[in-house]
Amino acid sequence: MNSSKTINYYDENAEDFNAGTRNVDFQATQQRFLGKLVPGSTILDFGCGSGRDTKYFLEQGYRVTATDGSEELCRLASEHTGTEVKHMLFQDLEDIEIYEGIWACSSILHLPYAQLRDVLVKMARALKNGGIVYTSFKYGTFEGERNGRYFTDMTEEKFENLLQETKVFRLEDQWITSDVRPERGEEKWLNIILRKI
Repeated sequence: MNSSKTINYYDENAEDFNAGTRNVDFQATQQRFLGKLVPGSTILDFGCGSGRDTKYFLEQGYRVTATDGSEELCRLASEHTGTEVKHMLFQDLEDIEIYEGIWACSSILHLPYAQLRDVLVKMARALKNGGIVYTSFKYGTFEGERNGRYFTDMTEEKFENLLQETKVFRLEDQWITSDVRPERGEEKWLNIILRKI
């Protein structure tokens, strides 16, 4: 798998991606996640993209660390949020018990299944006891390159296997939604909330 190809895609299409995602209303899902956190908690926005969610969480009074693998998206998200976004790959997460919540919205889906296992373990280590994760995947069984980027799609069964293999999280909540972008309504997403064991 060529992760640099996915990152190149985002670097080259950062302005378009930013424009297409920054103003999307994602409040129902954001609130579902925040409802499981104490006000003012620390959140890692892991693969923050346009910075839409970081900005929202900051406005709600949460302490947010934002990262992304694309330097161009880091730059645009920093401008949008008014906070510095750290340029970092998912595999480079080395924090230990720092966050109450990790928000990985449509981000870690770019990892191959085998790397996803390792990164989930790193995410669990970065969380305080009982910390939570929100993450989302395109719904299905596909894994490979699509539209210039690498994707690992998920079904409930496939994700349950991942949980059994890693044994660091338990499933707290799971639901399927349509894509919130107007022209993408036919795409289905698997939304997942996990709690650190």
